[in-house]
Amino acid sequence: MTSTQNDTDRTPTTSPTALVVGATGIGGSALTDQLVAEGWQVLALARRPGRERDGVRWISSDLRSEAALRAALAPEHPTHVFFTAWARQATEQENIEVNGGMVRDLLAALDHAPIQHVALVTGLKHYLGPFESYGQGPIPETPFREDEPRLDAPNFYYAQEDELFAAAARNGFTWSVHRSHTVIGHAVGNAMNMGLTLAVYASICRELGLPFVFPGSDTQWNGLTDMTDATILADQMVWAATDPQGANEAFNVVNGDVFRWRSMWPAIAAYFGVDPVGPGAVPAPLEQQMMGMDDTWTRMAQEHRLAESDLTRLASWWHTDADLGRQIEVVADISKSRIAGFTTHHRTIDSFTDLFDRYRAERLIPNV
Repeated sequence: MTSTQNDTDRTPTTSPTALVVGATGIGGSALTDQLVAEGWQVLALARRPGRERDGVRWISSDLRSEAALRAALAPEHPTHVFFTAWARQATEQENIEVNGGMVRDLLAALDHAPIQHVALVTGLKHYLGPFESYGQGPIPETPFREDEPRLDAPNFYYAQEDELFAAAARNGFTWSVHRSHTVIGHAVGNAMNMGLTLAVYASICRELGLPFVFPGSDTQWNGLTDMTDATILADQMVWAATDPQGANEAFNVVNGDVFRWRSMWPAIAAYFGVDPVGPGAVPAPLEQQMMGMDDTWTRMAQEHRLAESDLTRLASWWHTDADLGRQIEVVADISKSRIAGFTTHHRTIDSFTDLFDRYRAERLIPNV
């Protein structure tokens, strides 16, 4: 597949031009917003183009096809690359092959470009292990710090990092790695979207008069945790790409506050006007609670004139269940980036409510 624009020749330029890989996802969308607001020219790479806007040119390509990437990127000359995409596979070995390969092939397709910096988004599975052995065996003490050694287990995050390091050594650009916790932000059709999932869940509970039951573990309900607002992630990536203190470093990236779900859950419930209920003796995962609710959402979409009637494009029950069902504490240390000069900070309850306000304004959830 090739660029959505015509194939006119584009000469190399030294003015800042960002290639955002995965531009329709949670992190990529927030990053595109920030770059445009700061006056960058943005090349937005995704399988399907998003909405047209000033300062953004969409490029459609299959990240898993080396030939497609070379064809799509041959005429492009970005100065900065922000890699925010991944593709979940059935096994970790397949995750390594596919996701490591996407980083390798994309950067190889840009060998001709005047790349100054490449930023890569990974996550806290760097410390917790992959899906197949998540939280099993020895893991670092919390809060997780960036200088912890890699776990002795296959992990596609490590494969992505290694491909990044190899390309940087080959081509002479600087790099940064951004290890986020659960990212909440604005995106539709994303497989890992807790913010929209909880908004949809609460909206269904309100519609049907159901209690808003916490689907996770006592450990998550009572323990400390943190999260990553997509705007914080975007801000840190741009900072690391443009400030010498961010070059050739890995950084944890979270909002900066910590919270307990036993306090956050009632606050979210109050926003939607539903009754919060904590974890019971028997877990109540969302995949179980929301089974068979597709027709209910379709009816709600019609009655409330919502923009999306397909429940599967809005809610990722499995991902939220996995996050909230953990039996271990997950908190990241962010002092490394603070000392280096990155000081942006959010309160997580504000991240949630700002996001819910936007969902209502865009008629993704009922405004009741």
